[in-house]
Amino acid sequence: MSMKRRDFITLLGGAAAWPLTARAQQAAKLPMVGFLGATTASAQSQWTAAFVQRLHELGWTEGRNVAIQYRWADGRPERFAESAAEFVRLNVDVIVTGGGAVPAAKKATSVIPIVFAAASDPVGGGLVASLARPGGNVTGLSIQASDLAGKRVELLREVVPSLRRLAILANVNYASAQEMRGAQVAARTLGLEVITLEIRRAEDITPAFDAIKGRVDALYVAADPLVTTNRIRINTFANVARLPTMSGMREHVEAGSLISYGPNFSDLFRRAADLVDKVLRGAKPGEIPVEQPTKFDLIINLTTAKALGLTIPESFLLRADELIE
Repeated sequence: MSMKRRDFITLLGGAAAWPLTARAQQAAKLPMVGFLGATTASAQSQWTAAFVQRLHELGWTEGRNVAIQYRWADGRPERFAESAAEFVRLNVDVIVTGGGAVPAAKKATSVIPIVFAAASDPVGGGLVASLARPGGNVTGLSIQASDLAGKRVELLREVVPSLRRLAILANVNYASAQEMRGAQVAARTLGLEVITLEIRRAEDITPAFDAIKGRVDALYVAADPLVTTNRIRINTFANVARLPTMSGMREHVEAGSLISYGPNFSDLFRRAADLVDKVLRGAKPGEIPVEQPTKFDLIINLTTAKALGLTIPESFLLRADELIE
C-alpha cells in the first residue's frame, strides 16, 4: 500500500514539475519591477496595494505580464544598498522605491530606470537635475517636506493652544533632517521654544524620551523609515508622557499618534504606478517630469485625544479628512 502511495506522489511530483518549468521560462520573459520598501511589508501594505491595483488598471497583472520582486529594509538604511544591488543583478526593468532608499538605488545603477513614489527634496538631494526635466534614469513624486513642516506646527498649535515648548524628533542621518529644520524655523516664528531630539538608530529612541521628560508640551515627529518602523514604540512613550504628537503620515495616527498632516501616500504610490507604466512602455525616466502631491490628508485619532484629555475644536474636526476612533 505504502509503495503505491509513494509511486503516486512521485508521479504527482513529476506532473507538477512540467507546468513549473514552463512557468519559469515564461517568468524569465516578463518585464520585472523591483519594489524596494523602506519600512516593513505591514507598514506599507496600503501603499503596495494601491500601487499593484493601479498597475492592474493599466493592464499589468502580476504573474501574467509583469513580475514584481519585493524587498523590505525594515527601516534599516544599510539594507537599501543590498537590495538595490540585488535588483541590478536580477536586471529588473524598473526599480520603485521612496525616501532614503532612492539615493542607494541611484548609486547602484545609472542605467535601470528608477521611479520614486515619494522623495523629500529631489532637486536639493541631487536625485534629479530639475523637476521639469529630471535627466538621468530617475523620476517620481516629490513631497515638499520642508514646506509642509510649517503647516504641521501651526496645526499642532491650533489643537494645543497652551503649546509653549515643542520637541522635534528626527533621524539626522536621513532626509528628515531637512523637515526638522523646516519645523524648527516654523516653531521659532510662532515664538515656541524648541528642543531637538536627534536619533540615528532605534536604540536612541528611549534616551531621547528620557531627555524631554516634563520639559515639553508636544512632540513633532519627522517621519522616515526608522521612525515609521518604530512608530508604536514612539507613540507609547509619547502617550505615557501625555504628549500630543504630530507627524506627516497616517500610519502613525493609526498606531496611536494624535494628528498627521501630509500627502496621501497611497495616492503617491498609485501615481507611481502610472510612471512605471510609462517606463515599461518605453518612456525615458529623464524625460518624465517629477510630479507633486495633489491630495493632502489631515487625520486625527480621537481615542488618543480623549486619553490626553484634549478637546479638539469642532471647526478643526470638520476640516479633518479622517477621524480614527
